[in-house]
Amino acid sequence: MMINTPTCDDYDPNSLSVDDALHRIDRDLQPIRGEEQLPIRSALHRVLAEDVLSRINVPPHNNSTMDGYAMHGADLPTQGTVQLNLVGASLAGKPCPVTIQAGQCTRIFTGGVIPAGADTVIMQEHVEVQNNLVTIGTGHQVGQNICAAGDDLAIGTLVLTAGKRLQPADIGLLASLGIPEVKVKRRLRVAFFSTGDELCSIGETPQPGQIYDSNRYTLHSMLTQLGVEPIDMGIIRDNPEDIENAFRLAATRNDAIITSGGVSVGEADYVTDTLRRIGQVNFWKIAMKPGRPLTFGKIQNAVFFGLPGNPVAVMSTFYQFVQVALRRLMGQQPTTPIRMTVPCLSSLKKRPGRIEFQRGILEHDAHGRLVVRSTGKQGSAILSSMSQANCFIILPLEGGDVKAGSDVVVEPFEGLMG
Repeated sequence: MMINTPTCDDYDPNSLSVDDALHRIDRDLQPIRGEEQLPIRSALHRVLAEDVLSRINVPPHNNSTMDGYAMHGADLPTQGTVQLNLVGASLAGKPCPVTIQAGQCTRIFTGGVIPAGADTVIMQEHVEVQNNLVTIGTGHQVGQNICAAGDDLAIGTLVLTAGKRLQPADIGLLASLGIPEVKVKRRLRVAFFSTGDELCSIGETPQPGQIYDSNRYTLHSMLTQLGVEPIDMGIIRDNPEDIENAFRLAATRNDAIITSGGVSVGEADYVTDTLRRIGQVNFWKIAMKPGRPLTFGKIQNAVFFGLPGNPVAVMSTFYQFVQVALRRLMGQQPTTPIRMTVPCLSSLKKRPGRIEFQRGILEHDAHGRLVVRSTGKQGSAILSSMSQANCFIILPLEGGDVKAGSDVVVEPFEGLMG
């Protein structure tokens, strides 16, 4: 019988748990100051700076939810049928000017204003019409098929709260209230750069031992999707003076700084040491995989995140920590990623000691059940695993190998990213 023990190398007593790290981030950050007024068409994905109240009733009038006939509810028959005189029509945008009297009705279409004197709409399929006489039977109720004024939103109703990140439906909602502009938080300015002599940019010819830097392009995409203003500072070589100069320059102009690479314990990993010297280190190791060497701190007034160098670790730490922090700085309302438990079709390798964010494909099986399967190799340098995946498979800190068919917790990318 094989037993996993704490002697394996995934245990590190100096590593902070994921939950403790998130608590420290939340505790140490406050939303930025600064607002701007924007036309609603320019406000998509921006964070509201103040509550929005309804200035009008939506809908503004009692209106019909069906094509049919508007009438007095008191004229509904209790048995047999009743005949009503047809005296007009109410179309969407063209109300009927006639006040409906007892024994009368008017043609009405979906969205049409309920004319004065009417309080009930009978669907057109439930009547007979001949020579301007409308015959109605039993089985109807007073007040049916009517949407009351203010039924969606009444004057003074709280429509959107400060801190909401505006989505397409919110923009439409603002338009329905006749609101042309909203006050939003200013954009965060986030500087980012990669460190390492082994890196070269797209367009350059790699020298022996060099690789193309993918992390800056991934970070730029994630930051853009989040709605901040990304500032790409390029590649900084493994030189303490160059790294310090980059830190100081970034801190004077930006709200946050993100680096990738140079935060482990190698001899040329200068990021954390530089941060200790010119800034503040809150934590620098997390009990997670991929992404243990994660540094969080401050340089002057700028929040700092030093991410690992491997590309999957960059993405996993960004989505689990950096994005949380940036949303906090943006003043966005707290959000909780959707997680669910589903059967795993793959067997998964894991050592106890770290929470793991493996990459998976969430899908329906032949019976319509949600299941997940691994993307395959889970190395932190295998960026294709993130491209293929649509979720994280989250394996608990003390857990070990997972047998195929076991239940696992998954976190879909949809909703987590952006």
